[in-house]
Amino acid sequence: MKHTVTKKTAEILHKIEDIEKEVMNLKLSVLKGLAPSQKKIISLKGILKGIEITEQDIVDTEKSLYNKIEL
Repeated sequence: MKHTVTKKTAEILHKIEDIEKEVMNLKLSVLKGLAPSQKKIISLKGILKGIEITEQDIVDTEKSLYNKIEL
């Protein structure tokens, strides 16, 4: 009887270790997702220099973007 209890205890401890490893892997995955990437940030500052955007341009763009959606 004692051998069965010890075996079950060992199995439970092994399952707990597996769960701990999975939790650690999940933590690492989340942290990697939150870490800043090494990609260079591209600045769009000045890309529209000298361009004038009118109210009609905005209206036309909204119509183009939302023409299939009823607002």
